[in-house]
Amino acid sequence: MSRRALRRLRGEQRGQEPLGPDALRFDLLEDDDADDEGPKPGLGGRRPGAAGKEGVRVNNRFELINMEDLEDGLVVNGERSDATLPDSVSSGNKGRAQRGNPETKQDGDVANAGFPEQSNASGKLRKKKKKQKNKKSCPGESSENGLEDIDRILERIEDSSGFSHPGPPPLSSRKHILYVEHRHLNPDTELKRYFGARAVLGEQRPRQRQRVYPKCAWLTTPKSTWPRYSKPGLSMRLLESKKGLSFFAFEHSEEYQQAQHKFLVAVESMEPNNIVVLLQTNPYHVDSLLQLSDACRFQEDQEMARDLIERALYSMECAFHPLFSLTSGTCRLDYRRPENRSFYLALYKQMSFLEKRGCPRTALEYCKLILSLEPDEDPLCMLLLIDHLALRARNYEYLIRLFQEWEAHRNLSQLPNFAFSVPLAYFLLSQQTDLPEHELTSARQQASLLIQQALTMFPGVLMPLLECCSVRPDATVSNHHFFGPDAEISQPPALSQLVSLYLGRSHFLWKEPATMSWLEENVREVLQAVDAGDPAVEACENRRKVLYQRAPRNIHRHVILSEIKEAVAALPSDVTTQSVMGFDPLPPLDTIYSYVRPERLSPVSHGNTIALFFRSLLPNYTTEGERLEEGVARGPNRNQGLNRLMLAVRDMMANFHFNDLEL
Repeated sequence: MSRRALRRLRGEQRGQEPLGPDALRFDLLEDDDADDEGPKPGLGGRRPGAAGKEGVRVNNRFELINMEDLEDGLVVNGERSDATLPDSVSSGNKGRAQRGNPETKQDGDVANAGFPEQSNASGKLRKKKKKQKNKKSCPGESSENGLEDIDRILERIEDSSGFSHPGPPPLSSRKHILYVEHRHLNPDTELKRYFGARAVLGEQRPRQRQRVYPKCAWLTTPKSTWPRYSKPGLSMRLLESKKGLSFFAFEHSEEYQQAQHKFLVAVESMEPNNIVVLLQTNPYHVDSLLQLSDACRFQEDQEMARDLIERALYSMECAFHPLFSLTSGTCRLDYRRPENRSFYLALYKQMSFLEKRGCPRTALEYCKLILSLEPDEDPLCMLLLIDHLALRARNYEYLIRLFQEWEAHRNLSQLPNFAFSVPLAYFLLSQQTDLPEHELTSARQQASLLIQQALTMFPGVLMPLLECCSVRPDATVSNHHFFGPDAEISQPPALSQLVSLYLGRSHFLWKEPATMSWLEENVREVLQAVDAGDPAVEACENRRKVLYQRAPRNIHRHVILSEIKEAVAALPSDVTTQSVMGFDPLPPLDTIYSYVRPERLSPVSHGNTIALFFRSLLPNYTTEGERLEEGVARGPNRNQGLNRLMLAVRDMMANFHFNDLEL
């Protein structure tokens, strides 16, 4: 009876037998079910490495690793070595007999009579081992043959995959700094790292069973509370591909254009309920979702505002072109096209919600995505924000790498945020204990060098920074003319705006005691250089007067979107006097229109005399009846419009005095 059958009868499992003197001895058999025949030798048998054996006995099964018999079966490139290939092909079943039951050798003539081929196989095995010993005497040749085999394998792999050594690296590797990772676009990934998967997904798992959205989305997760998705008429097309870049653009169908016209009229009415009515018929109209999200945010309904932004992102992601990629960094969207701006603004608003939610790593990935859509123009000026998010996410290496790669052609050191954030990243990197000592020392030296250059270039940052951090400066610093009040007053308005933006956003990153001590040391070094008459001080002063005359339009757009009070207060008057819409703040002056909004009907055609009278007094006056005829406010009726008209008449008559008329 076989061993397996005995184990089954006894109810034992393989490997659970009690250890005895013969427990660690086993035979290399072709079939585990072979019957146990013939006497078994004791522990004093021959060693497994001895030559001329038909079967191999092993006391320690780990000795099989270095056995010469296993080296005969070495496989390279799917073929056996030259020493074993002829025997394995010519002998056929001789190899099986050679690896067969080892007990047959002890029976002498019985084994030779039962297996006549075994003696020939054992003889050939001895010849092969002698050849191998001769080959082992030349280790140099064997190593060279092994290297040749490895090179041959690599060449075959490259030929099969189409890879080649020469040639420049692809564009994606050269601009890898803008590469976006899909897993970091999901805030749950970051929340799981903070609180654990059970705390984050505990309430979501039952809801996912009722999910009715088959389409997978990277930017957001569809919710069961949303209206059922149907194509709203939004699509994307590929404009052109050149120099490794693909240029795309969103498109509006005729039905979507009609909804867009109604939305513009609803915005002009200054009534959020009109946008709500429009969303009842077009639940995935992007601009309506963005505008209503701002209205909810002003009313402190943050949850509803974030939900509307996520719905807008889902609507636009469903319209993506098959070749449009969020992660490659080679897809471009022209901000001059109004259809593309909604995607920019939706991403920015979602990034703001993620930062407030406590997910800076996910917000950094969204910032990289926005920057990759048009890195040269940077319409939302994400370079003023990416350093802050990198520091909050503690991704210091990324910020340093971005500065090193883009400083040559973008002059990032001329922006106050990069001038102070990069040395802070070096300093925080030098505080980590898991790095070698020489790297920590090098990072500390680089941090001190860069912060001294930043203080020399932007002396007006120090005193407001200390004030924001509730730190009282030393008298030698506050009374010095270089860092005193004159430094803040004498800087150009555009520079003051950038400084206010940076301090309002990132001042709390400097509140650590170790950071303040390091800053104090470098401030004293800068004061010594100023008193010594360093020529770099005068050069930086001349540069400030030339570079920061007027901020470009994208910086003003970024300040409006940031909603930082100190920076908004520093905006010029020509920007603050303009009407700024949340769905399209400060549109570019060279906008590319794909379709034109039709002109509104004149009230003269209706023959409404009362409306004409009030139109002459108030040129911007529009009756509720006109809005109804344009199909915007479908809920209210004409009686409500007349009531509002009568209220307006009463207010005008209450403020009207006949004595003011000259008869």
